[in-house]
Amino acid sequence: MIDPREFVEYLQANSVEFFAGVPDSLLKELCACLEQVPEAGQHIISANEGGAVALALGYHLATRKIPLVYLQNSGLGNIINPLLSLADAEVYSIPLLLVIGWRGEPGVHDEPQHKKQGRVMLSMLEAMEIPYSILGPEMNDAGGSVSEALAYVRKNNAPFALLVKKGTFSTFTGHKKKAAAFELTREAAIQQVLGFLDERDVVVSTTGMASREVYEYRERKGESHERDFLTVGGMGHASQIALGVALQRPDRSVYCLDGDGALLMHLGALPITGVKKAGNFKHIVLNNGAHDSVGGQPTVGLTTDILGIARACSYQVVMQAQTSQELESCLQEVKRSKGPCLLEILIRCGARKDLGRPASTPVENKHAFMDFIQGRANV
Repeated sequence: MIDPREFVEYLQANSVEFFAGVPDSLLKELCACLEQVPEAGQHIISANEGGAVALALGYHLATRKIPLVYLQNSGLGNIINPLLSLADAEVYSIPLLLVIGWRGEPGVHDEPQHKKQGRVMLSMLEAMEIPYSILGPEMNDAGGSVSEALAYVRKNNAPFALLVKKGTFSTFTGHKKKAAAFELTREAAIQQVLGFLDERDVVVSTTGMASREVYEYRERKGESHERDFLTVGGMGHASQIALGVALQRPDRSVYCLDGDGALLMHLGALPITGVKKAGNFKHIVLNNGAHDSVGGQPTVGLTTDILGIARACSYQVVMQAQTSQELESCLQEVKRSKGPCLLEILIRCGARKDLGRPASTPVENKHAFMDFIQGRANV
């Protein structure tokens, strides 16, 4: 395994001193190291992967140095445009080192949303003419691979990718930052929201822990899952899926269970939602200021005026809750108000270690959900 501190210090010794990206569970230990090892301002957790490429490009323009961008391979979709239309050798020719977590690696068990991405990742990079090398847990030192990558980047003024397999980085032993101590956990907040809904209400939940906790709630209550669309992939898109449903089914209240990282990733969804004025759209943002599903790395969620942004984007009702009692009162207001509404719930980080995963497939979830909203399911 590769020591993340040694990896970062090797990069710094070779004049790679700026790091930007979106956290990934396979890169969790590297991300933890980046939060502490580089100097202040030299590591930025970006809202989305395309933004990380843009930050890196700006850094290079200002310094002539090589930046590093890290991401999960699901984020390749967000970086294709800036890589090909900006960083490419035939455009601005930007020397750039990519570090990509290989979710869905063929032959390695993973969740359904990662299987296709993992299978086609190499061909995607090849189609983009981005060379790569692979780092795995059998390696104790990445120096040779990094040196070869940097030699290519410097010679060609173009991107090069290091692909990281599961288990490649060893545990980072630095100190952990103290998380905000709000009353509610995400799971408790989700349970309270779901318990408040009417039988005909629809739920669209964001990717990660939130959807898993929605599924677990239904299992424990002995309820079926047809009311819930579990957005297992496509981080940041749950609210627009929910809006699409709400606009077509004005007879149903549609509740989107979102996260702060997902909201920030595609913040442009909010003004679209506000302009469309869907009275049945209820946006619940679970804000713990962290990318909780991939390691707890910080977002800017707790320092961002989400309510103010929602107001500016023409949301009709905006509220915030920090306690169970406040949440009860806010949910009553959300239920009787004409939307779009946004309720921000401030929550603690963390999840149960025994939290399960959906037993049904995404396609099964889709069909059950469609039958429910079209009135063919038993309620």
